[in-house]
This record gives sequence, structure tokens and C-alpha cells, in this order.
Amino acid sequence: MAAISVLFLTACTRPSPPVAQAAAPTPSDAPAAAREVRISGTIQAVRSSKVLIPAIYGSTGGSLTLTHLIPNGSSVKEGDLIAAFDPTQQMDSARDAQAKFDDLSHQVDQKRAQNNADAAKRDSDLKQAEADLAKAQIELKKGPLLSEIDRLKNEEKASIAGAHVESLKKSNALHDKADGAALRILELQRDRQKVMLERTQNNINLMTIKASIAGMVAHQNVFRANTLGHPQEGDQLYRGQALLSIFDPSEMAVVCSVGEPDGVALAPGTRATVRLDAYPDLVLPAHLEFASPVASSALGSPIKNFSAVFRLDKSDAHLLPDLSAAVVIIVGQASRPVSPKTAATVRETAAATPAGAAK
Repeated sequence: MAAISVLFLTACTRPSPPVAQAAAPTPSDAPAAAREVRISGTIQAVRSSKVLIPAIYGSTGGSLTLTHLIPNGSSVKEGDLIAAFDPTQQMDSARDAQAKFDDLSHQVDQKRAQNNADAAKRDSDLKQAEADLAKAQIELKKGPLLSEIDRLKNEEKASIAGAHVESLKKSNALHDKADGAALRILELQRDRQKVMLERTQNNINLMTIKASIAGMVAHQNVFRANTLGHPQEGDQLYRGQALLSIFDPSEMAVVCSVGEPDGVALAPGTRATVRLDAYPDLVLPAHLEFASPVASSALGSPIKNFSAVFRLDKSDAHLLPDLSAAVVIIVGQASRPVSPKTAATVRETAAATPAGAAK
């Protein structure tokens, strides 16, 4: 029994061999575990055009009657007719504007001819007065041969003729100015009516809407009959509302908002897969097209998000704008090896560890 006790005490007091402790790897050197980042977004067309109900000049909020509308989902080419509205009211306004414009044009021509005739008459009167003045001045040269009373009569006639000439020159200048102003007023009225006519004709052109790009037609919901729904021929629609949109189905993208913690996944050239909520079996490849460099948040919210656009690499007939989609990104698929600097740090830490530190 005593021998066993001596052996036990000897084992307890024997120093343990030194153990080198490796330094804990830093987060940057630890192998990155693969994780899946799932982002929600909506499908949008890269090239699209929204068609609004035309804003008619001179209209005070009146409605327009839809007379023609291309069916929803139709494929159109650039320049194809897609919608038309009733132009009857605008055509009546155009005829009235044309009649007023023609009338003012005739008044301008008549006023210009009248001014020319009046100016010619005034010029003739002035020349007659100048002739009378010249005759009176000739009579003055006979002064030494005439009696005193005849000489005084001639001088008075010459004075009256000179005053008449000066008066005619002043009055003619004022008459010319007044006639020019009256003619200019009529010309301005005619030009204003011409602008009104051009605007009315432009309103008629706005009654027919043509496609600005080639693509597929998608009707928008409009307010009709105290409810929202797709427009139909015969509806009374108000200007400024969205009538339909045209999008190019061959180029689609996913517009999404990425949380700030997942911003590391938005690296240049990032590949992703897109799944549509409406078609779970449909999987499409995509790549990062654009990502905002700055995270933003709503007013009063501490959560910040990055705006990102993923371009679809493949098109499909099921793709339509405003469909909800999920973008899946796999982050950290490959582990990073330990750097030589980190390995040297581990060896130095092990050598500096005092013997018997671990029990």
C-alpha cells in the first residue's frame, strides 16, 4: 500500500511536457463557409415605353373617347397604330380656327392694300402742295415788277404753301405710322390664330398613338366606371393616365434591394440564378449589371439597403414585367488557404508559450 502511494505522489509531482498552443486564426484567415444569399425583386424590361392618354391643348380636364385599342399581349413594331381617340371635337375646333385664320388673312391683305392706296393719295397731295409752293416762289421773283399789294399777296401765298407742305409731311408721317400699327395688329391676330390652328391640328395628330419601340403591349389599369380595370373601346378616359406600356421581352432584368449585411455579395461579375414566384420550376441565369455604391434607408428606419440590377442571360416566354422574383447568390464557395505570414505567427506563438502552462 505504501509503494502505491509513493508511485501516485511521484506521478503527481512529475512536470508535464511543454505544449505549444497555436494562435486562434483571425477571421480573415478562417476558411469562408459557403452561404446562400436570397434577394427579392421584380422583373423589369431593359427597354420599355409607357404610353399616356394625350394631354390636349385647350382642354379643361374633359374626357376623351377611346375608339381603337390594340389587344393586350400583342406584338408591335415601331410606328404601328396602337390606340386612337375620337377626334370629332378637335376637328370642329380646327375648322373654326381655319375659318378665323382665313378671315384675318383677308383683313390683313385688305388693310395692306388700303394703306398703300392712302399712302399714294397722301404722296400725291404732298407733291401737289410742293408744286404750289414752287409756283408761289416763282411769283415772288416778279416782286420788283409788281405793285406792292401784288407782291404782298404773292409772299402770303408762298408762306401758306410752305406751311401746307410742312403740315402734309408731318401728317403723312403720322398717318403712315398709324396705318402700320393697325396693320401690325391685324397681323398679330392672324399669327395668333395660326398658332391656334397649328395646336388644334397637333391635337388631332395626338388622337392617334403609334408605337415608339418594337415589343409587346401590356395594358395598364385605368380609372373607369368608378373602378380600376383595363381600358376598353368606348371608355371615357382622362388625360395624363397611363394607357399601356410597350416592353422588349428579349432583354429583361431584376430590380431588387439588397440588405447592407449582404452587400458583400454584390461584387463585379457576380453570377446568380433567378426563380420566379409564379413559376417555381423556372430557373434562369443572371449576372450583376449595376449596384448602387451607397446604401440608403427610408425616413426614420435604421435598415439600409443597396439598389441592384441583375441582367438575365436568358429569355423566356413566361417573363413579364412586375413579376416577383428571387435572386439567389452563393457566397464563399471556395476556402482560402492560410497565408505564410499567419503560419509564421502561429509558430512564434507556440515557441513563446511557457512550459507547464496547460495542466
